[in-house]
Amino acid sequence: MTQTLRKTMLRATLRNVVKPLNTPATPLPLMRRMMHAASLVMRAPRGLAREETSLGGVPALKLVPRNIDGSRHLLYLHGGAYIIGSPQGHSGLAGQLGAAANMTVWSLDYRLAPEHPYPAAEQDALAAYRALLEQGIAAQDIAIAGDSAGGGLALATALAIRDTGLPVPAALALISPWADLTLSGRSMIDKLDVEPMLTPGWLEWAADAYCGVHGAQKATLRTHPGVSPLFGDFRGLPPMIIHAGSDEVLLDDAIGVSERAHGAGVTAQLRVFDGLWHVFQAQAGVLAEADESIAEIGQFLRWQR
Repeated sequence: MTQTLRKTMLRATLRNVVKPLNTPATPLPLMRRMMHAASLVMRAPRGLAREETSLGGVPALKLVPRNIDGSRHLLYLHGGAYIIGSPQGHSGLAGQLGAAANMTVWSLDYRLAPEHPYPAAEQDALAAYRALLEQGIAAQDIAIAGDSAGGGLALATALAIRDTGLPVPAALALISPWADLTLSGRSMIDKLDVEPMLTPGWLEWAADAYCGVHGAQKATLRTHPGVSPLFGDFRGLPPMIIHAGSDEVLLDDAIGVSERAHGAGVTAQLRVFDGLWHVFQAQAGVLAEADESIAEIGQFLRWQR
């Protein structure tokens, strides 16, 4: 099967199967089960060892790729719009990144909304990072990565780490980050016709669930850097790499993060893959561009310390 045909088939599957479910009308328990089942098709690298553990009192899945030296560590925050997703479901993608970066991965089972709105997820991520430091791991040997909402959470966590006076990690890796919960990016409109996966209505609903407030408070909280890190002060953040697809409504989030980083004097490498969609890296092992993206992110993380 050619790569062109694979992309066509994958896009059709997302548009016809996944996107119709991404609406507020889908019951959340069903959405979580469907997300978990869909995520399990992500291909993990061969020889990936898995261990259920915890970091700072937060459940986590420790992933150890084969033939790594074990000296460096990746705190991974899964996607799912803060309302769905799990470390188990994202172990394939997280494991692929760990193997490419030569890192042990700690995939965090942070609390989800609406049961646990902001700042629960950020608190969990910060506690996990503290726990890695308390294990004697130097900040220069830790990177933080995430996809979609997890990418936004990785950035928000880095801001919180800096603001609390902790040493910042060596690097950030952001895959299609959801960094603006006000949904103000122009791509929310411009990319709507080509977006095969996400719907603005679903993102609006998820943002409400994550904020957990209504009325005037909602508008105020959505611009808070802990919720929408795009509006934060990026000074003092570590180098970051940002990968996204050209055909996603969250494209402007990725571009905006890169621009904000450069404006603050922070190194940021942005790459937009033409004709691809939100978190296409989940198709690693199937899609050539997914393998290429993961390899490039891994190479970036290897060099940052």
